[in-house]
Amino acid sequence: MTIPFDKVINRKGTYSTQWDFAKDRFGKSDVLPFSISDMDFQCPPEILQAIQEYAAHGIFGYTRWNHNAYKSSITYWYKSRFTADIPADWIVYSPSVIYSISKLIEILTEKHDQIILQTPGYDAFFKQLTASNREMVKNPLLYKDGSYSIDFNLLEKQLSNSKAKVLLFCNPHNPTGRVWNHNELQHIIKLCEKYQVKIISDDIHMDIVYRNRSYIPITNITSNPDNIFICTSASKTFNTPSLGGSYTFIPDKKARDQFLTIMKQRDGLSSAFIFGLLSIIKGYNHSAYWVDNLVDYLYENMNLVSSFIKNQLPDITFKIPESTYLAWIDCSNLQSSDDEIQHALVNTGNVGIMSGSVYHVNKGKFLRMNVGCPRSKVIDGLERLEKSIKVVK
Repeated sequence: MTIPFDKVINRKGTYSTQWDFAKDRFGKSDVLPFSISDMDFQCPPEILQAIQEYAAHGIFGYTRWNHNAYKSSITYWYKSRFTADIPADWIVYSPSVIYSISKLIEILTEKHDQIILQTPGYDAFFKQLTASNREMVKNPLLYKDGSYSIDFNLLEKQLSNSKAKVLLFCNPHNPTGRVWNHNELQHIIKLCEKYQVKIISDDIHMDIVYRNRSYIPITNITSNPDNIFICTSASKTFNTPSLGGSYTFIPDKKARDQFLTIMKQRDGLSSAFIFGLLSIIKGYNHSAYWVDNLVDYLYENMNLVSSFIKNQLPDITFKIPESTYLAWIDCSNLQSSDDEIQHALVNTGNVGIMSGSVYHVNKGKFLRMNVGCPRSKVIDGLERLEKSIKVVK
């Protein structure tokens, strides 16, 4: 089946964070946006059909998630895509990945305990940890020849601190696009078990992985799953973030019971979003072909970015990531500051691309460009990027 990923659909006037509220991020409302990580593609037809049929039914009452239809779709996806046997009992619905992380940190730690996370990193992590009154300890990733790796020596030193209680992990990694391999995951597990530190892993980009790489759920490797918590969603996979809902793997029954008590009894959030629920059931059971086509299309978008930068913008560099639809562009060779680059992008190129400073870059200057969109938009964005860079270089 041919998927119309090249089809341009006007998202303005739909309350879109990326399109209708670009001014919040860039100070101008008419920039061409490549910002927040959702895509400009319609979700799979199986999901659209299920939503249309349910909407026609017209009754939107409270919805249960704790049943076989929901859980079996998740276990089926992990078995068929990742050769992972996930016990259904581990699966817990959650309103969002960040909510899951927040509640797990509340359960697993006390105020002023240390949470270790790698930088650069997803910006919501820093906001969440600041609000939680936990001490944030940054573990800077090593950057060489366009690739990132983990500084295991520094990580072990940080994990050995008696105040360190959780490693907040990200696999695949946002914003760098690294997919951590078996050896790296094994080393992470070994160190965390040695120092009795729990692992909370945000795996939301798990399905967008490119050639010769594969995502491995960290639960596949460990011999002690009670130390590990995976927080994820199908929203990046099927482009359904506004439908609501995510899920978490909590192997530790005590922690799982605490999580459910907080979510249901204290926070009153256990009734699922029906369209989010349907997107999981229909998408995971019937739309794998769509995801395969999506990954191929996104990879060609990344190839386009790579070729354009190599040929037209030799003062900046880009290496195709192993995962995600987020192009992490290295602008460190430019003499201009982050602020000057952003000013040129917004006011000369009229384009909205996120500054790497948002993601706590360790050193250098980067841009994070969302290429989850029709190729015509990518080309337009790259031409605007070129126009901007020519002003600042």
